[in-house]
Amino acid sequence: MINQNLHRQPTALDSTQHRNVKLRLPITDWSLADKLNAMFVAAAEFGDVCREFPIVFVRAGKEPDGSDAIAPIAVFGLTEHQNLYLSGERWRAQYMPAILRAYPFCIARLDDERFAVCLDTAYAGTSVVEGQPLFEADGQPAELLKGMTTHLETLEGEVQRTRLVGKRLLELGVLRDMRFDVTLPDGRQHAVDGFLTVDDQKMTELPDEVVCELHRNGILGLVHLHWVSLGNMRRLVDWHVERTAVTHAPAPATNGAAPALS
Repeated sequence: MINQNLHRQPTALDSTQHRNVKLRLPITDWSLADKLNAMFVAAAEFGDVCREFPIVFVRAGKEPDGSDAIAPIAVFGLTEHQNLYLSGERWRAQYMPAILRAYPFCIARLDDERFAVCLDTAYAGTSVVEGQPLFEADGQPAELLKGMTTHLETLEGEVQRTRLVGKRLLELGVLRDMRFDVTLPDGRQHAVDGFLTVDDQKMTELPDEVVCELHRNGILGLVHLHWVSLGNMRRLVDWHVERTAVTHAPAPATNGAAPALS
């Protein structure tokens, strides 16, 4: 899955074109994700994600049948291109979503059956001199690429399974538009919208047999993790206030004179 705010130059890997490419890993400078204010998360990640990030749902295009495609995302910021989970180069959370952990690799689906493993060639750790090779001298994938291909294949399978979760929630009519209103310390109002959440009242009105179905297929547990995760919006508000205070802090007053020496 390619994210335009992260993968700036995704390029399908080719054993001839990229034979000599090496990567300096692991990544230590995560400021490359500073414009990333949200990211898709797979259902299998909800248990880890809900401890640190708000999980909400968004409309993500259309399904083949014409219905809305519904995708869960972890929210990183309260404004466009804001990532509050970054402190300089450091990732502030203990958990990092799987798609981000795969960087600078990503996957591009060619059709229902085929996909291509891609590399963000804008990654600053790309080299032909030092680092871990992508390919062996004979053109076969090196260990790094083998391992990442397996990871991406597994992740793509989880992406497809997660789509079915969103599809079922949409069919049941339990999703509603979400608006989160924040009052900042200076009294200014800030609204976060464009997301979907699972309506608890609509969930309680579902027939018993449907609730049993959702329990058995794991969707009910995912809904509860989604609800728990919304408490992390308070963390985002606090971090947003901290960052705004630093950004708008007045410059120290000066009269233009040189400091006195004692």
